[in-house]
Amino acid sequence: MTQSTAPERKPAKVLLREIADKATQDAWDAKNRGEKIGWSASNFPQEITTTLGIPVVYPENQGAAISAKGGGRRMCEYAEGMGYSPDLCSYSRINFSYAELKECPELNIPQPDFLLCCNNICNCMIKWYENLALQMDIPLFLIDIPRLDAYECDSDRIRYIRAQFDDCIAGLEALTGKKWSEEKFREVMANSQRSSKAWLKAVDYAKYTPSPFSGFDIFNNMAVACVARGVPEGAEAFELLAQEYEENVKNGTSTFKATEEYRVLFEGIACWANLSYTFKTLKNFGVNVTASVYGPAFSFLYDNVDELMAAYSYVPNCNIFEREVEMRVREAVKNGVDGAIFHMNRSCKRWSGNLYEMERVLREELGIPTVVFDGDQSDPRAFSEAQYLTRIQGLVEIMAENKRRKEASHG
Repeated sequence: MTQSTAPERKPAKVLLREIADKATQDAWDAKNRGEKIGWSASNFPQEITTTLGIPVVYPENQGAAISAKGGGRRMCEYAEGMGYSPDLCSYSRINFSYAELKECPELNIPQPDFLLCCNNICNCMIKWYENLALQMDIPLFLIDIPRLDAYECDSDRIRYIRAQFDDCIAGLEALTGKKWSEEKFREVMANSQRSSKAWLKAVDYAKYTPSPFSGFDIFNNMAVACVARGVPEGAEAFELLAQEYEENVKNGTSTFKATEEYRVLFEGIACWANLSYTFKTLKNFGVNVTASVYGPAFSFLYDNVDELMAAYSYVPNCNIFEREVEMRVREAVKNGVDGAIFHMNRSCKRWSGNLYEMERVLREELGIPTVVFDGDQSDPRAFSEAQYLTRIQGLVEIMAENKRRKEASHG
C-alpha cells in the first residue's frame, strides 16, 4: 500500500508571480468575451475596480517588465520617433509606443476601453492619460488627489476625494454595466488590509541582522500589492512570504546569497533595465538593501472609508517633505543601515526633484555616508555602469572605515 503525500507547497515568490500573471490573463479573457477593460495608474484606488469586478492592467508594470526583459530602449526610441521628448517619463514613452504598435515581444496587454488616472504619483500622469484618451478616443476617469501641504490629510480633502471616488463608480457603472455592491466593497477593503499588513510584515523582517531576504526581493515581489491587493489570493501569498522570511530568521538563512557585510537604504524606483547589474554590484561588495519606501508604498492601511481616502494621500510624492523624511529615517533606523544609495531617476522628476535635499538631511540626521547615481527606471541610456560602480566602491570604502572605527572603539 502506497502512502500518499501532500503536494509540495509552492514558494511565495512563485505564487506572487502566478497571481500577477493571472491578473493580466483575466483582462485578456474579459476582453475576448467582449467586456470592457481598462488601463490604470498604479496608485489609483483598486478598491473601485475590484469591487465592480472590472479587469484592469497597469502600463507602469508593463513598462517595468518590458525594460527588465531588454525592450526599454527600443520602445523609448520608437516613442521619440513619434515626436515625444526623451525628457518624458520612460514608462509613458513605452506606453505611447505600445498604444500605437499594439504588440511587444516582451509583454502584451489588452488594449483599453477606458482609462483610470490618479495624480498622487505625479502630474505627468494626467497629461500622459489625457494624451492616451485623445489618441484612443476613449473615456478617462481622473481622481485628483492634491499634494499634501500639511502633515495630515484633513476632512475637506477627504470629502473632495470621496466625491470623485463616488463619481468614478457611477461613471464606470454606466460604461460597463457592472453594479456596485457595498457588501463586496467591504470584502475588498478587508482583503486589501490583509494584503497590506502581510506585505508590510514581510518587508519588516529586514530589521533582523542578517536580513532574511535580499532587498531586491522587494522589487521582484511587489507587483501583487498593486494588481491584486483586494483579493484573498494576494493576501494569502503575502502571508506565506512573511512566514517564509520568519522561518529564515529562525533558521539563520537568507535569500541574499552572500555575506551581509553592509546594510543600506535604497532610495527611488529600481533601474529595471539594469536590475541585474545594480544588484550584482552590491552583492559582490556584501551590500544588502534593508530599507526602501518604494515597495512598502503600495500598502494602504485604513479602518474605514474616510481613512481609505486619506491613505491615497500618503503615498511617496504626495506628502510634504517633512513626512517624506520621516518615512526614510524611520526605515533606516529600524533596519540598521550603514549607508544610503540615492537613484537620481531621469524619468521621475517629482521623486528626484527634492532628492539632493533628502540626501543631505538623511546624511546629517543619521550620520551615515550617502551616494547618488544617475539612472532611469526603464531607459538604460541614462545609466552608466562605470559611474554606478565607482559610487558604490566609494560608499563601501567609507562604510568599511566606519566599521573599523566602531570595532576599534569597542575593543
